[in-house]
Amino acid sequence: MTESSSRKLIIAIDGPAGAGKSTIASRLARKLDYASLESGGMYRALALKAILADVSPDDEAALLRLAENSRIELSPAATGNRVLLDGRDATERVRERDVSEAASRVSVHPKVREWMVKRQQEMGAGGGVIMEGRDIGTKVFPNADVKIFLDADPVERERRRLRQQAITGPAAELAVEELRLRDRRDRNRATSPLVAAPDALILDSTNMSEDEVLRRVEEAVQKKLGRKGRPSENI
Repeated sequence: MTESSSRKLIIAIDGPAGAGKSTIASRLARKLDYASLESGGMYRALALKAILADVSPDDEAALLRLAENSRIELSPAATGNRVLLDGRDATERVRERDVSEAASRVSVHPKVREWMVKRQQEMGAGGGVIMEGRDIGTKVFPNADVKIFLDADPVERERRRLRQQAITGPAAELAVEELRLRDRRDRNRATSPLVAAPDALILDSTNMSEDEVLRRVEEAVQKKLGRKGRPSENI
């Protein structure tokens, strides 16, 4: 499917960890020739910088100062986003467990989230972007053209995460507990909690294949493109 030269869409995909957001965003981006941006990578980058600078992930004021003096960039690539921190590639490091745990704590702070939201809005302002995270359709882009909330049964999400990261044995129990803790923080934080936008398409992927989820998301995009008078060929 191709688009006219008019403004491209802003597509928001939200949901908890393990629901399949990154996979769907990446596949859809390739089909549309859009940029796919994972907002969580930005929180991970700040968490990494906090670790390197020996700043507590619970110190909001210090984290905000750190953010204001950081250059955090997301660079779309064929295998997913590259995360650049102050010009250096931190893609692999930000996926490690200590950074993931710290990022979950960093993300609860209202002033840090406000700073992040402004940066994310700048990245996607021109359209032609699929941004995935926890508050994209409710806070970052409340007027996004298409909003998807992707969820799945917690047990299934845990299974997917263990399989994705090839975690087995004693480490699996710790990984599951970290995922549950992250869920609680995401859903219960005072600022921008994880909830579906009122106008979002809610998809439960528990018993759906990736192709089935992608087809449903494509249908939502196709519908929006049709309303805008753009081509209606199959994606």
